Amino acid sequence: MKTLIVGVGGMTNGGKSTLSKSLHQQIPNSCIIAQDSYFKDDSVVPVDSNGFKQYDMLDALHMDTLMSEVDSWRRDPESFLKQRGLNPERTTPTVDTEVYVLIVEGFLIFNYRPLNELFDKRYFMEIPYDVCKRRRSLRVYTPPDPPGYFDGHVWPMYLKNHQEMESMASGIVFLDGLKPKEELLAAVYKDVCQEIERLREKD
Repeated sequence: MKTLIVGVGGMTNGGKSTLSKSLHQQIPNSCIIAQDSYFKDDSVVPVDSNGFKQYDMLDALHMDTLMSEVDSWRRDPESFLKQRGLNPERTTPTVDTEVYVLIVEGFLIFNYRPLNELFDKRYFMEIPYDVCKRRRSLRVYTPPDPPGYFDGHVWPMYLKNHQEMESMASGIVFLDGLKPKEELLAAVYKDVCQEIERLREKD
């Protein structure tokens, strides 16, 4: 049994969840862990001097819980899939050449060093400021974004986190989130499949 961990990062509303779900649907023996599922309760998220909740920081997330899930998958990916109602697919005659793929998606996955070190493949979705702001305004969040939140917190934190990410993570493939979804999926899927084949052929 062999394993492959793929990171799909990106800015808010950049298309990372869509890409991750599409990859999961096409890759046998894969599953997704989404960073957005690990936000702390709103009551404990700190507030900055402007009164904005500091959601776009690692401190707003239960990263220890996320890491324990990743570690659980790494220990036994087959059992991990079964526990989540995802039946492993026997795609090859021998178990030895079976490759299990974990897709971790989120906006700060490459900024958390213990997690970043586990990735075999790293992809990051980018879109321009105006597109990002427009998409964000169309989404409904709980709690909802207060007036001025995007320009006052979300975008400045994205720029800060992006700079930090580039200083600590290497081997990231940056993707243009304005390209058609099918085109992005085809490129990433091909890349991941090549890595799966390479793993299968290794002794």
